[in-house]
Amino acid sequence: MSTDLSIKLLPWQQEVWDSKARFKVVAAGRRTGKSRLAAYQLIFYALQVKSGHVFYVAPTQGQARDIMWQTLLEVGHPVVKSSHINNLQITLINGATISLKGADRPETMRGVSLKFLVMDEYADMKPSVWEQILRPALADQKGSAMFIGTPMGRNHFYDLYQYACMGEDTTHQGWHFTSYDNPMLDPEEINMAKQSMSSFAFRQEFMASFEAMGSEIFKEEWVSVDDKAPEEGDYYIAIDMAGFDDATKRTRTSRLDNTSIAVVKVGTSGWYVDNIIYGRWTFEQTAEKIFGAVAKYDPIAVGIEKGISRQAIMSPLTDMMKKRGKFFRVEELTHGNKKKVDRIVAALQGRFEHGMITINKADWNTEFLDQLFQFPNPQVHDDLVDSLAYIDQLAKVAYNYEFEGEDTYEVFDEVAGY
Repeated sequence: MSTDLSIKLLPWQQEVWDSKARFKVVAAGRRTGKSRLAAYQLIFYALQVKSGHVFYVAPTQGQARDIMWQTLLEVGHPVVKSSHINNLQITLINGATISLKGADRPETMRGVSLKFLVMDEYADMKPSVWEQILRPALADQKGSAMFIGTPMGRNHFYDLYQYACMGEDTTHQGWHFTSYDNPMLDPEEINMAKQSMSSFAFRQEFMASFEAMGSEIFKEEWVSVDDKAPEEGDYYIAIDMAGFDDATKRTRTSRLDNTSIAVVKVGTSGWYVDNIIYGRWTFEQTAEKIFGAVAKYDPIAVGIEKGISRQAIMSPLTDMMKKRGKFFRVEELTHGNKKKVDRIVAALQGRFEHGMITINKADWNTEFLDQLFQFPNPQVHDDLVDSLAYIDQLAKVAYNYEFEGEDTYEVFDEVAGY
C-alpha cells in the first residue's frame, strides 16, 4: 500500500504550513479550506510522534465528528491503520493516534501529554479549556498548536489573534484570510451571498472580520473614498495620545490603545482625510512621528489632546524643534465638557451623512473604517475616529477670526454651521 499523502495546498494554506511559529492563529471566512489544512497538519504531526498524543478539538464532540472525521479518513487513508468512530480515534501506521475531542467535555482531555493540537472555532469555546487544560498539556514535549476559526465578535479569539499579529512574541503568528482566498470557491457565489445577507453578517462570515455589533451611528453608504486630495484647502493635524505603559508588562488581553495622528485637508467643500498615522510608540518615537507629519504637510494648526500624555510628549517634541530649527505651535485640544460619544457624533456624523468627509484610499483606512462602523462599541478601539473628531475643534479655532460686521460673515461649513 502506498503511503504517499499527495498533500496539495492552496496558496494561503501553504503560507501557514511553511511558518515555523509554534502557535499559529488563523482567522478565515467560511469555506476557505481551514478544516482541510487542519487535517493535513494533524496527520503530519502524528506521523512524527514517538510519544504523546495529537488532538483535534471542536466546540462539541458532535461538531468534531461532523467536521473532521471523514476529512481525516479521506486525506489520510494511505497512512491510516485503523479507526474507531465510537471513541473518535484514528490510529496511523506508526502507532500514533489522532483523537477528536469536544471542548464542552474538558474532563476527557486532562492528564495527557500533547505533541500537537488543533482548536477549531476557538471563539465558541471557553478560554479556560486552552489556558487551564490544553496549554499545560503541551509543556513537557514543547508541543505546538493551531487555532482556526471564523470570528465571532471581539472575544478571546480576537485577543489571541491580535497578540499573534503583533509580532512581539515570535512563537506566535497570525493570519487573516477571506472566502475569496479560496480559488476553488466561485467568487460569484460569494457575491450572491453578499446581496442577501446583512453587511454585518457578510463581513463576519465571509470576510472573517472580527465584528462587534455596532449601533450604526455611521453608515457604510455615507463613506466617500478618493485617492487624490483636492487642490483647495489647508492642512490640520490632530493627535489623540495613548498612554505610555511599559510594553514589557503587556499581557495577551491588555487593551492596547494607539496614538493616532489625523492629517486632514479642510476646505469649503469639506474635509479630505489624507492620512491617519497610528501605532504604539515611545515618547521619542511619537515625537518623531508628529514632527515628520508636520514637516511633510505644513499644517495651519497642530493640536494634541489635553492630558498627562500631552505634557509628557511636549518635552521631546520641543527638543526636536530646537535641534532641527523648525518650530510650530501646538494647540491644546479639550473634551469641551462633552462625553466622548457625544463629541465624536457632533463632529463627524453630520459631515459623513452629508458627504462632507472624504477619506484617502490608503492602507490605514481599513482600521479606521472598522472603528467607525462599530463605534461606540466598548469592545472596539476608537483612537483613529477620536483623532479625526478633534479636527472639528482645531479647524474652528483656526477659522475663528474677528469679523467686522455681518456683511463679512461667510459660512465656512454648512454642516457644523460656522
